[in-house]
Amino acid sequence: MQLKDMISAAAVSARIKAPTKEQLLKELSRRASTIVNLEEGIIYRALLDREDLGSTGVGNGIALPHARLPGLKESVGMLFTLERPIDFLSIDEKPVDLIGILFLPQGLKAEANVALSCLARRLREPGVADRLRASKSGEELYRQLCGEAQKPNKM
Repeated sequence: MQLKDMISAAAVSARIKAPTKEQLLKELSRRASTIVNLEEGIIYRALLDREDLGSTGVGNGIALPHARLPGLKESVGMLFTLERPIDFLSIDEKPVDLIGILFLPQGLKAEANVALSCLARRLREPGVADRLRASKSGEELYRQLCGEAQKPNKM
């Protein structure tokens, strides 16, 4: 599975404003409603329910909120950078400014695990998070996200 199979260019935005985690989740739910074709409230509730199980702030300024949504046939992702980092109750207690979101089908557990792993691996690749944070537009952010990993030059 490749990121471009689950994240479209329309699902990526750079430097959005959200002063709190709750306001961020509301804004992400609003944006997601057109992408997954579900009501904003259903998405918001699903994200809140997942966060109630434990923060999806994975450290290094990255959060990976995810939720299972009714009616999805395949995983759908989104990616955002924030204008200013916010508290996300992350495991390393550092604020978050890079948000990768996944909405998962309710029944396909194996596919959902692959999708989440694919996004998490990409964000952990050396230099990727820094390049994403430096992106000034959604278009640039998408190119950085879906581009091949930078390979070291061999001499």
